[in-house]
Amino acid sequence: MAEKIGWQGRFYEDFEVGDVYPHQIGRTLLSCDNSWFTLLMGAPSPVHFDHHYAAQTEFGKPLVNSVLTLATVMGQSVSDLSQNVFGNLGWDEIRLPAPVFEGDTIYSQSEVLEKRLSKSRESVGIVRVSTTGFNQDGVVVITFRRTIMLYRRGYQPKLPRPKLETTVKSKG
Repeated sequence: MAEKIGWQGRFYEDFEVGDVYPHQIGRTLLSCDNSWFTLLMGAPSPVHFDHHYAAQTEFGKPLVNSVLTLATVMGQSVSDLSQNVFGNLGWDEIRLPAPVFEGDTIYSQSEVLEKRLSKSRESVGIVRVSTTGFNQDGVVVITFRRTIMLYRRGYQPKLPRPKLETTVKSKG
């Protein structure tokens, strides 16, 4: 049986300015996600986890923590953009044009804006993208720009690939 290596992500050379990547996996944000994330980050605003309190606001229900929205959309982009990341250099121009509510499903896509080789590291290049997150109704809920330092092909660290034994040993 031949071993077939799965998706290993894009390298710097794989990106072209103008490329658009629709990120394939959506994520429904649940009440437990929102409460857990809000409390984990130590920012316990009741609008995120107190349904009685949130019902008294103009929204009438809990808002999803905006940092959870950012983390979700950024995470959706990893397999397309930064699986071979050397490091994130920054997030800029983060905008939240519409609220996200518990039960909303978030989808996203990214467009390549710029790319260049690193001036200080031969092994990497720098790619700048614009990412948009939208809900199940197509309403844009977040936009941001991200600058990523990515490995060039052949310079990435090697993942360990242990050989599995393919035969079954009997006990007797």
